[in-house]
Amino acid sequence: MVMTAEHETAPPPSDWQPRIVAFLCNWCSYTGADLAGISRIQWDPAVSILRVMCSGRMDPTFVAKAFQLGADGVIISGCHPGDCHYQEGNYKTLRRVHLLRRLVAEFGIEPERVKLVWVSASEGDRWAETANEMAEQIRKLGPLRLAS
Repeated sequence: MVMTAEHETAPPPSDWQPRIVAFLCNWCSYTGADLAGISRIQWDPAVSILRVMCSGRMDPTFVAKAFQLGADGVIISGCHPGDCHYQEGNYKTLRRVHLLRRLVAEFGIEPERVKLVWVSASEGDRWAETANEMAEQIRKLGPLRLAS
C-alpha cells in the first residue's frame, strides 16, 4: 500500500465531520480526559480516544494505520516530561513524533494533522481544550484523502 494524500480544492461537504483518533497514556492523559468527563467539561465528539499504557509505547505504525482507516487527524498525549510512570516513555514519544511529522509530510499529509500534547491527570480542562483545538484545526484543513 502506498499512502499519499490527494489535495483537492473542492470544499468538504457541509455535513462532513472530522475523525480524530487520540492515543492517550493510561496514567495521565487518559485520567485527565476522564476528569474532563466527570467534571462535565465537553470536548468535540469528533475525537475518539484509544488508551495506551504509555505514550512511549506509541508505534508510528499506529498513526499510519489510523490515517489508512479514515482518521483525519491524530492526537498523541502523555505525561508531562519528567513525570512518566515508565521513566522515559514520553521522551521516546517526543523523538518519535518529530520523526513522524517529517514522515507524514513525505506522504503529502500535513504535519499539523499529528499533534503531541502533555496532559496530566489533573488537567481535564487542558484535555478538552486540546481536543477542541485539534477538531477546529482539522475542520480548517478539511478531510484527508489518501490515494490507495
